[in-house]
Amino acid sequence: MQQIYKKFRRGAESAAKIYYQRVKAFSPNARKYLLSIFVLGAAMGIYRLLFNFYVLSLGYDEAILGNLITASNVTTLIIALPLGYLINIIGRKLSLLLGTAGIGISVLMMILFPSIPMFIAMNIFLGISQSLSGVAMGPFLMENSKGEERTYLFSFSSGLRMTATSIGEWVGGYMPTWFGGWLGVSSMSSLAYSSSLSLIVIGVAISLIPIFLIKNNHLPQNEKSIFAPFAYMRKNPGVLSRLILPMLITSIGAGLIMPFMNVFFRNVHNQSDSSIGLLFAWGSLAMGAGLMVAPILAERYGKIQVVVVSQALSIPFLAMLGFSPWFSLSAIAYYIRLALMNMSSPVYQTFVMEQVDPDSRAMVASLNSMAHHFGWAFSPSISGYIQVNYGFWPAFLITIILYAISIVMYYRWFWRNRVKAKALPST
Repeated sequence: MQQIYKKFRRGAESAAKIYYQRVKAFSPNARKYLLSIFVLGAAMGIYRLLFNFYVLSLGYDEAILGNLITASNVTTLIIALPLGYLINIIGRKLSLLLGTAGIGISVLMMILFPSIPMFIAMNIFLGISQSLSGVAMGPFLMENSKGEERTYLFSFSSGLRMTATSIGEWVGGYMPTWFGGWLGVSSMSSLAYSSSLSLIVIGVAISLIPIFLIKNNHLPQNEKSIFAPFAYMRKNPGVLSRLILPMLITSIGAGLIMPFMNVFFRNVHNQSDSSIGLLFAWGSLAMGAGLMVAPILAERYGKIQVVVVSQALSIPFLAMLGFSPWFSLSAIAYYIRLALMNMSSPVYQTFVMEQVDPDSRAMVASLNSMAHHFGWAFSPSISGYIQVNYGFWPAFLITIILYAISIVMYYRWFWRNRVKAKALPST
């Protein structure tokens, strides 16, 4: 037993040492980006928790929520590919600045002018803004990292964002009560929610400061050619379809349930805003922990192995989350499912980015974004209808089936048959 302990301790110390070395190697630009997403993540944690409740407090139902989520994600789906070319032209830094600023503007307008037309218009604008910064992220991280720390940077950035999100959700769960008390209104009133959401705008403004300090990396002129992505797509249609299709299937399932988890815990398990905020905070922290561990596992066992195993293990916990009659069991399943299902995302994103040449990365990142948002664009409206008429259980069942299909695709195409695009040398 003592030998096992010593062996485990040596392994843990070695892994910690490697992790420290990889993080220490992050470039100054990468560190500034990490600071920005930490502040933005905290702000968006508040948004993620409270916006649905804000809309419901105005007298709208879950079907309206589904339509708003659809408006944002349909926009992201449509605009992602054109933005990929725009990002190559205006640069990664300006793309991150404009995208982040757009998020703050959209939230501010929905607070100042709450109405269905404004919600729809600003959710469209939010979709454009999130797509601009989201598509720019992958190429930016690739260009500001080297091969040995690249997977760590992708995973660390996602983990740091989730940790910050957990802080925002935890604090956000108490904000309506605080503002309600200060303003002399109910904690579930629209005024309490809108006052809480106003802090997001301040957070977004602060997150812009580190981005301003980023130094531009100038690409060679041939890497800015608008024809290069078309050439890559023409030469590698099979590779692209296999890289993107499993993410597309997963997004369709995720869009049925994930945008409504706060509504699920309120309506099915009768939880309060503060309880849901605490649940979301710990959930994001669990996700962040999984994301932090992912690069160590990927370095030891392989990127695709981590993707397949972690996502497959998450399915039983997804079933437990959706069908358990007890809140405590559902909450535990929620934590474990989040950590397992999402720990592979940055690992797979790194894998995808490594398959393409530098001048095609923005285009492939756009396709990646389109695949992710396709399901979130259409599934929420379908799920909203299902919830109003049948409850949550059909949405969970369909999601489980779709997740299983995508895992089989990952396994057959990239693990069992080892069908991979030839990775280019690290840049």
